[in-house]
Amino acid sequence: MRDVLPSIQRWFEEGKQVATATVISTWGSSPRAVGAKMAISEARDIAGSVSGGCVEAAVAEEALGVLRSGAAKMLHFGVADETAWEVGLACGGQIEVFVEPYRRDELTSRLEKSLQDEVSALVARIVSGAPTVLGRAALFASSGEVAGSLGLRGDEQVRQIAASLLTDGASRTHVFPEDEGEVRIFFEVHRPAPILVIVGGVHIALALSAQAKSLGYRVYVIEPRAAFATEARFPTVDGLLREWPDKALEKLSLTPWTAVAVLTHDPKLDDPALLMALPSPAFYVGALGSQKTQRLRRERLLASGLSEEVVGRLRGPIGLELGGGTPEEIALGVMAEVVAVRAGSPLASRR
Repeated sequence: MRDVLPSIQRWFEEGKQVATATVISTWGSSPRAVGAKMAISEARDIAGSVSGGCVEAAVAEEALGVLRSGAAKMLHFGVADETAWEVGLACGGQIEVFVEPYRRDELTSRLEKSLQDEVSALVARIVSGAPTVLGRAALFASSGEVAGSLGLRGDEQVRQIAASLLTDGASRTHVFPEDEGEVRIFFEVHRPAPILVIVGGVHIALALSAQAKSLGYRVYVIEPRAAFATEARFPTVDGLLREWPDKALEKLSLTPWTAVAVLTHDPKLDDPALLMALPSPAFYVGALGSQKTQRLRRERLLASGLSEEVVGRLRGPIGLELGGGTPEEIALGVMAEVVAVRAGSPLASRR
C-alpha cells in the first residue's frame, strides 16, 4: 500500500475516482506475493503491480468496471484459464485479486496516518460472501484503536486473529461461518517501512544508501566526521546524524524492522556502534572487514562484556560474496544479504 499511496492521493487531488487491486492468494510460481497492490484511476493511470506485468492490463479493465458499478469484485487468473494465456500468466502460477473502489473515509484516513507515522496496522476485509457484506472492512491499529466494523457474528474471533497477526504475522485469509453462509476475510498487515542504518559515510555507503532507497528502505547515515557527512554526498537519505555512533543509535531506537551496516573500518567508530546494535532487536547487524579484522573485533566485543550468543549475531565479513570488488559491487552484496535475512532466505546462511 505504501508504494501506491502517493499516486492515490495525487489522483484524488485531481478529482479522479480510484480503485485498488490486491493479491489475496497465490499458488505455484506467482510473480508477486500476497498483499501486492495496484491502484488504478478512472483515467487509466496505474501505480504498483499485482503480477509483475502479466495480468495488469486485464485487472485495470476490471477496475474500471468496478468504478462504474461501485461493487467490489474477486478476479482469478490461473494457468488452466484461457484468460491466463491471453494476459501472459502461462508459467504455472495462479493468483486471486480483489478489486474495490478506494473511498476516502475514516478507515482509509487512519490507514494513511498509520503508514505516515510508520506504525503497524491491519485491515480485515470481507473478500467473498453475500453481496451485502462484500468489501466491508475494519482497521486494527497497533495502539489498540479500531475503525470500522465487519458486523459479523465472529467479530471477536476476527479481533483475536488481527491482534495475533499485528504482533507477528503476515497477510492471509481466513474463512468464517455465518448465518448467510461462509465469508472469507483477508487480513492485510501493514508494517512500518524497513530501516537501514549505515555507520560511516564512506564510498560504499554512497551506493548502499541509493540501493536501499530504491528497495523502499528508510535510510539513516551516522558519520561524526564532517568531511564525510554532507548532504551533497547523501542527498536522498532520510537522516544524516553527525555524531558518535552510540549516541546516534540511542536516538534512533533500533527495532525489529532495522538493519545496521557498520562500514567505517575504524574500531573507534565500529565498536561503539556494534556494542549498541548487537544486543538490540535489529534484524541484521553486519560489519566491514577482513577475516583477521573480524577475529580481532569479536575478541574486543567479548572483552567488552557481550556474550558469545550476542556477538554471534554479527555478520562479518559483511554481505554475500558475489565476487565483485568495487564499492558498488560490495554494496550490492551487503544489500542482498540484508534482503535475504529479512526474507528468511536460505541464501542468508551461505557465508
